Amino acid sequence: MKRVFLGLGSNLGDREENLARALDLLGGDPRLRIARVSAIYETEPQEIAHQPWFLNLAVEAETSMFPMQLLRYALGIEREMGRVRRVAKGPRPIDIDILLYGNFTIRTPRLEVPHPRMTERRFVLEPLLEIAPDLRHPVTRLSMREHLAGIRGQAARRIG
Repeated sequence: MKRVFLGLGSNLGDREENLARALDLLGGDPRLRIARVSAIYETEPQEIAHQPWFLNLAVEAETSMFPMQLLRYALGIEREMGRVRRVAKGPRPIDIDILLYGNFTIRTPRLEVPHPRMTERRFVLEPLLEIAPDLRHPVTRLSMREHLAGIRGQAARRIG
């Protein structure tokens, strides 16, 4: 079993229900065991500003899936929940990102782990710090707290 961290976000429809449903679906496979889930954070969109605000959370889990199996599983849940990729970084009912997969570094055309922009995003780091306060980035070796200290702006507020 590998320790993995996932980031979930939603900004279309009933955002809280979308997150809850995604968690239920993620936990529905015996190859993935959810260990911890952060509170929900409401966050402003980052790259396309003119869209609804997001609800985000982080998940710590253990999985027997290989990285590409986990990616296919997450993408299947996104599709099942109605995600259609029309505009990159655009509105979506659910987004499931693999943030970390053990201490592995993976670079393929379909998957990069650690997530290439996780250290630049308050909406990833704040919930991640809540469930894994001592976590270090496997490439930079900096703590998530150190990465978060370097971020300016990006409104985020804990709501649950």
